[in-house]
Amino acid sequence: MSAADLYEIPWPTKRLKYCASYNDEVLSESTDELEAIEYVEISDVSLVGGIERSSPMLFHQAPSRARRRVQSGDILVSTVRTYLKAIAAVRFAPDNLIASTGFCVIRPKDGLDPRYAGWAAKSEGFVGEVVSRSVGVSYPAINASQLVDIRVPFPPLKTQGRIAAFLDKKAAQIDKLIAKKQALVDRLVEKRQAIITQAVTKGLNPGAPMKDSGIDWLGQIPAHWDVWPLKRVIATSTYGVSASLEPSGEVAILRMGNLQNGELDFAELRYLDQVDPGLLLKARDVIFNRTNSLDLVGKAAIYRGNYDGQLSLASYLVLFRFDKRYDPDFANYVMGADVLMSLARTLALPSIGQANLNPNRYAAISFPVPPVEEQIEIAAHIATQLNRLSDSEKAINTSIEQLIEYRSALITAAVTGQIEALR
Repeated sequence: MSAADLYEIPWPTKRLKYCASYNDEVLSESTDELEAIEYVEISDVSLVGGIERSSPMLFHQAPSRARRRVQSGDILVSTVRTYLKAIAAVRFAPDNLIASTGFCVIRPKDGLDPRYAGWAAKSEGFVGEVVSRSVGVSYPAINASQLVDIRVPFPPLKTQGRIAAFLDKKAAQIDKLIAKKQALVDRLVEKRQAIITQAVTKGLNPGAPMKDSGIDWLGQIPAHWDVWPLKRVIATSTYGVSASLEPSGEVAILRMGNLQNGELDFAELRYLDQVDPGLLLKARDVIFNRTNSLDLVGKAAIYRGNYDGQLSLASYLVLFRFDKRYDPDFANYVMGADVLMSLARTLALPSIGQANLNPNRYAAISFPVPPVEEQIEIAAHIATQLNRLSDSEKAINTSIEQLIEYRSALITAAVTGQIEALR
């Protein structure tokens, strides 16, 4: 549904292709292999933040999709995985800025203010059109030719300038508030890690006698604790299923994105009709991510038996079941400690290709082993503390979401002529 269908726009509308060109320049295959570029891919861009980062690299290091030249005033609109709404107005571009071919690079012509065009591309009507015209379920995409067929409000040039100036100012104010609230969330994340690390390496009694663990990542630990390789307390270690996953089926399959802060998120599951019964999860199993990007390796989460149906895991995940000497909740918190995660990622550094941490190598890491009763007490203490932090984080995130919704509504109102002072 176009903006014209949603609002009574006081100006004419134009198909984007009549007021802008697209994908005008590409990086030649004959480019010098040592030419330095700044590469932007889909994950580097967000609807609110625009281009949030770029990767410096030499041409020969760049992926084959690094081909679209970008200049100041261009607009990047993702044509793949369009549900991500990766859209950016490029105000100031270095001469060597290169975008993925997964973007449509829109370049306004005379008569279309680039700043206004950037805001129009972020309006609810335009974004909704991009998403609704996309084809595909798991990987929705839109052809660039279809994208530039979308209509945008086309006020007089001076009005475009007024709208752009208004949104530049208002969005900056809102973004400043969002950044402050996000900083609060970041501090809560740091506090979460501090609570976990302190409890699983030092215990709950600050007066307990300490000893040197002999392990770099652990340091000093309570004198009555043991230190064992994790494999000594693992009863079962099993790789997940290796098969093509489907949108429906009898058995839900966990993937790495379902591991969130030590817990399982059951959103966007994929399925299989059946799996080996030995790979069906049981309550208090711990799931460990062994491969893919380095920032994901070593993530763990515990299954609390709270899924209504059969549940298994994908091949890049590993299932750990512990014997009676190691409490699964305690194990999950140890595995989520940032000092151990850092060690795990060091062990997973790839010599070539993607990061990979062999479960046997991980299981050889020395873990703290308090008495079981103390493990349970520590895990319960951590859970109580984290629940309090989670409540605070949810409240802040709700506030951020409301600001983002207000920002989006303000952009849409401005570019569709709903703010009378801007007409």
